[in-house]
Amino acid sequence: MDISILFKIAAVGIIVTIICQILKKSDRDDIATVVSLVGLIIVLTVVIAMIGDLFTQIKQLFDIF
Repeated sequence: MDISILFKIAAVGIIVTIICQILKKSDRDDIATVVSLVGLIIVLTVVIAMIGDLFTQIKQLFDIF
């Protein structure tokens, strides 16, 4: 696992938080909710890809397939 992935996830979180705060101040709560959901989906896809790589490495380590 590379440390840059953690920085990318943190950057997405910071950007989403800033955008949500700006949208909430301008009374666009519905769009702020959509932005936070999109940010969550982006982070989850990165994490799911990392978990898939982990399982692949475990399979190779134990010669399962």
